[in-house]
Amino acid sequence: MPGMPFGKPAGERCLHLDLNQACRLFGLPERPPVCQSLQPQAAMCGDSASDALVWLRQLEVQTRP
Repeated sequence: MPGMPFGKPAGERCLHLDLNQACRLFGLPERPPVCQSLQPQAAMCGDSASDALVWLRQLEVQTRP
């Protein structure tokens, strides 16, 4: 990941998010494949940004090396 040579640790905010939580790498070739393949779904997003963050935290915990 650009700027994060060892990847993004679980629970750490991605340094590529802007103030609106949008990815500044969106559409660029530097955007990591894992980010490109992540397709938002209703179950993932929930009813709020906090619901989505809970889901992402759970995913990070479940996929730790």
